[in-house]
Amino acid sequence: MIDFRYHLVSIVAVFLALAIGIVLGSTSELRNGALDLLQQSSNTLKDNLNAANAEKQALQAQAGAEEQFLQTAEPHLLAKLLQGDSVVIVAEPGAQGSVVDGVKQAVTLAGATVTGEVTLQPTFNDISGATQANLSGINSQVASAEGVVPGNATNPQTAYQQQAAQLIAAAILAKTGAQPGAAPTEAQTILSAYAQAGYLTVSPSGAPTGTAQLAVLVTPQTAPADGPNDPANQVLLAVAQEFAGASSATVVAGGTAGSAQSGSAMSVLRSSSVSGQVSSVDDADLTLGQITVVQALAAQLAGQKPNSYGISGASAVSPSPLPTPTATTTPTVTPPTTTTRKAGKK
Repeated sequence: MIDFRYHLVSIVAVFLALAIGIVLGSTSELRNGALDLLQQSSNTLKDNLNAANAEKQALQAQAGAEEQFLQTAEPHLLAKLLQGDSVVIVAEPGAQGSVVDGVKQAVTLAGATVTGEVTLQPTFNDISGATQANLSGINSQVASAEGVVPGNATNPQTAYQQQAAQLIAAAILAKTGAQPGAAPTEAQTILSAYAQAGYLTVSPSGAPTGTAQLAVLVTPQTAPADGPNDPANQVLLAVAQEFAGASSATVVAGGTAGSAQSGSAMSVLRSSSVSGQVSSVDDADLTLGQITVVQALAAQLAGQKPNSYGISGASAVSPSPLPTPTATTTPTVTPPTTTTRKAGKK
């Protein structure tokens, strides 16, 4: 016998089945709609990615063509800009080899003689007590042997590195029209003292053959760990300052990637007072930047003030007006403010 309770259960079952059907049906529709939306979004993203890749390839092709053109035009753009001048190249620890090689080629195309290549070692940037004591001793020995009195350091933290930079600059640099530079034997003695202690190396193929009037200081390829306050950056400022004082013109050059990093040597230099003493080029891993290094040296020799050039926080891409070759080079000479020779020493 079928009672009321059976009918009630049947009715509930029917409505429950209907509800389940409705839910399942609507869920399927929602799922299909969501899949369609996701597919549309995926297609849009793929189209955007393809467009971005195409633009990237076009820009790479354009940059490659420009680089090739500049490589072809470089000898004509640089011809005789530094005719008869001399340049020494000094690389900081971690400097990019392609920058060093590119700058060397550019100054040679400009008619200059590269008198030597010197590479500072990581120990030169060490400001620990033991290293400072050792460096202080070498500075004293070299200064005494050469009859010179190092000038005062501007930063107590890097005082011994700055004194060493003064003595190294005296060995490899000499302003035109100022006091004569160190004799070859003196220069070799000074550089050997620091080389034997592990503070620098001299390229076998680029051992200094005499003093130069111009200097190019190549910055590290990557930014130091502690940014602006890192000893490596502070030492670089001291070296750049001493080279500027001992030369007719000094340019600090770096690569595009390293220069653009936060806390890089290039950014620290440009935000310091030393920026008023040296020119800087932040794209010297490119032919454009290597050409600019030469133009910056020539511009300073022609009397223009130091400036920042390149593509990363620079004031200009290149000097303006561009320097032109002259029959004779007339550098701007300022009184030396670093090393003083004792009486009786020549």
